[in-house]
Amino acid sequence: MSDNSEPRQTQLYQHHVSAGAKMVPFAGYLMPLQYSGGIMQEHLHTRAKVGLFDVSHMGQLVIRGPSAATALESLVPVDLEKLSKDQMTYALFTSEAGGILDDLIITRWDEETFFLVVNAARKAQDLVHLQQHLSCQVEVLDERSLIAVQGKGARELLSNLLPTLASLSFMNGSSADIGGIPCYVSCSGYTGEDGFEISVANSDAEELADKLLSYDCCQWVGLGARDSLRLEAGLCLYGHDMDDKTTPMEANIGWSISQSRRLNGAKAGGFLGHEPILSQLSDGVGRIRVGFTIDGRAPVREGADIVDESGQVVGQITSGGFSPSLQQPIAMGYVPRELSMVGTVLTAMVRGKPKVITVSTMPFVRPNYYRGK
Repeated sequence: MSDNSEPRQTQLYQHHVSAGAKMVPFAGYLMPLQYSGGIMQEHLHTRAKVGLFDVSHMGQLVIRGPSAATALESLVPVDLEKLSKDQMTYALFTSEAGGILDDLIITRWDEETFFLVVNAARKAQDLVHLQQHLSCQVEVLDERSLIAVQGKGARELLSNLLPTLASLSFMNGSSADIGGIPCYVSCSGYTGEDGFEISVANSDAEELADKLLSYDCCQWVGLGARDSLRLEAGLCLYGHDMDDKTTPMEANIGWSISQSRRLNGAKAGGFLGHEPILSQLSDGVGRIRVGFTIDGRAPVREGADIVDESGQVVGQITSGGFSPSLQQPIAMGYVPRELSMVGTVLTAMVRGKPKVITVSTMPFVRPNYYRGK
């Protein structure tokens, strides 16, 4: 897992260039920001049809060993022993102080093997973290790409290539042979839409992308639309909406702590930072992440101060942009608990000028995850 200063290229780099992508440095890689149609078109296409995302910059890791489940449970507030084969869960690496070191997806491949997908900007640190705390075998899957197929038509598209994928439900995975290409397919993603993430050998990535793009409903989508899609879905972006100075309860993702790992649970605590985190779970927090709708058409960006009616700075915007689906600007940020009620009117300062913002319910756009019939 290299940490070179020069941006790396994914296996699909030339594919993006040929498709007219604007390539930008991101998390140590050159990645497609957008294609010729633009961010708005790509975003709406994903909501209506199928967007294809190269997410090969993400870290793919495998943890093996007879005690892999219990070992990993010392680092995440999740009950991994309850996972069935090919079932996955959202999880957090937490620090001893209760901060969030990264958010990730963990899939149980078998009794002693777990597959982890971690954030691109944190994968080197996550690897060190795992090696420092676990005696299990930790393998980095550098020779594999990761492709996300997201959108209203994603299930139909993949079902054409492999009918058994039609019944794969949210947060479950399966080994699969897609048009003669061996893959591991997860029913997951970070857009709020139904869809899949496909782990495939680098040597097969371009052929798989071509098979998917041969369908008229499917097109490449870049980082710009990926960000606006996840914002509409109310999903945190690590390093922006949460970090090692933010606890799960402050980030408003307390649901990610399994019931059995909470106070009085069958396996209460036992993970790094459990004392401050479980204390906040029962006692509450002073600040919390909320969503905002914005008056007017101009978006409020990350870093803007949030002020109350007396003009006092009470928080900060952590993500913000224009919602193509809602045709209005939306944002997320942190405010004191007493100002977090839906409907609370506050002000964001944009280049010295006040903009009215209102605390909103999240997600901004209803998710379309397929949970089975």
